[in-house]
Amino acid sequence: MKRLNKFKLVFLSVLTVTAFSACTDLEIEETDSILTDGFTGIPTAEEAASTVSGMYNNIRGYVGDQANLYALSEVTTDAQLVPTRGSDWGDNGIWRQLHQHTWTADHQYIRTVFDQWNELQLTASTVLDERSASSSDSRAQASFLRALGMFVILDNFGQVPYRDTTADPRENPEVLTGADAVAFIASDLQNAISGLPSSSAGDDNPRATQAAARYLLAKLHLNRHIYEGTGSPAASDMNEVISLVEEIEEDGYALHDGYFELFEPTADTETIWYINTSTGNRIWNTLHYNFTHPDNTGGGWNGFATLAEYYDLFEGPANSNNPGEGQEERRGYVAQRGVAFTGQEFMTDADNDGFADASNVGYGFLIGQQYSLNGNPLTDRGNVPLQFKRDFVDASTGQPSLVENGEQTGIRVIKYNPRNGAFREHEIFFRYSDAYLMKIEAIHNGGTSSDNALTLMNALRTLRDATPLTSLTDQDIIDERGRELYCEFWRRNDLIRFGQYTKDWAFKDPSAVGNTDKNLFPIPNTQVILNPNLVQNPGY
Repeated sequence: MKRLNKFKLVFLSVLTVTAFSACTDLEIEETDSILTDGFTGIPTAEEAASTVSGMYNNIRGYVGDQANLYALSEVTTDAQLVPTRGSDWGDNGIWRQLHQHTWTADHQYIRTVFDQWNELQLTASTVLDERSASSSDSRAQASFLRALGMFVILDNFGQVPYRDTTADPRENPEVLTGADAVAFIASDLQNAISGLPSSSAGDDNPRATQAAARYLLAKLHLNRHIYEGTGSPAASDMNEVISLVEEIEEDGYALHDGYFELFEPTADTETIWYINTSTGNRIWNTLHYNFTHPDNTGGGWNGFATLAEYYDLFEGPANSNNPGEGQEERRGYVAQRGVAFTGQEFMTDADNDGFADASNVGYGFLIGQQYSLNGNPLTDRGNVPLQFKRDFVDASTGQPSLVENGEQTGIRVIKYNPRNGAFREHEIFFRYSDAYLMKIEAIHNGGTSSDNALTLMNALRTLRDATPLTSLTDQDIIDERGRELYCEFWRRNDLIRFGQYTKDWAFKDPSAVGNTDKNLFPIPNTQVILNPNLVQNPGY
């Protein structure tokens, strides 16, 4: 990877605007990219393999970050929000803008997502260049990674800049949209499937396998009518989804009994692809400062929370979530000393490893009184009992607000528990339950299968200790996806597909309600200037 690390790759993300000041001419400065230096391919198979490793290493940062793709996927929805607590998490309103849908084309996280995932697909193109000495394995991995990069850009921006690495680097990258973009991504994924290794349920999968490529291809077909603007899913696409999911199932992937066990760094039947990235952001972003762990004595960061209306999607009492209150498994519970729940017990150290189960942190949704490691009620920094509340209010006025909140507002959400390591590097990115729900949706939308969508849905719900349904509607499916896949990067994508991303929710700006322009993020302004083939998305 040394050869590729010495320069910035030429793409829309790497040309720099050098002058806006006191003159009318805009100057664009070229870079020392391998492409402008006369790229003729990666010369050895070893360097190509190193480039692939470098791409996977970059994805660790892309996925593990608290901002960027995670923020665009979850904080812009009803599932996550980041209120300002005193001076904490203000950040010039950058978090509130996402949840309220008041972002602009200069928003830092939007710009970074555009840059990162475009760089990924361009780097993959250098491995796939016919002049590169890449092995068949490197080409298969690069095909998958280019498809992934393009998928993320298509999903978030609706336009995919693509540079042919054999073309004159001074030419502007062409821009793929709609059917052209879908076809390009699908072709790459088919190539990946033919060259990637197969995997079986329970395998260690920190890199893509055939199952991962099939999963992403199924996701592409599920959303194709959105990307192409045709209005409704085609039966042929739904049949493709069903076929691809069933091929994943043939590798032994299946629903795992024990929901929160999925988020431990151990083998299970659902993990199709995980990222070797720290889960610390998923753990400590949501926890109060006074939650600690032997691996993190500094405590939590007291930021991310969820809306009460999202919490209310789950079965269980509205104002508490203690063990044994009849809640479904996925909603979790607040940890209390000596109280076991679905086979888990907290605030003990049964295996004497010093930390694995020495945790006062529950699973799922944390509401109400929280407890210390000795089982006593926790307090906040003002020595007031630490009780997470449903609502977000201005501490001085008591009025609903995302600013001037106290330390206790907002229900907290946690899937990766510090009992498994405060910063353990194992975050699931592709999971079989998602594929299973894609199959249900595809059958519901006219796909042909010997399985019944309602029967499949109730099998999942029964496994998760939720009441079976008597019928199945679109709303049932989007709600179930919300319950099964919260904080796993798919809420925005799902809401758009079901026509609900523009619905009203607490604190959304009134001008954004019903505004379908918000279904796509703006192309960063600098990129529109740099590449005239890009056209700014409507509404920006």
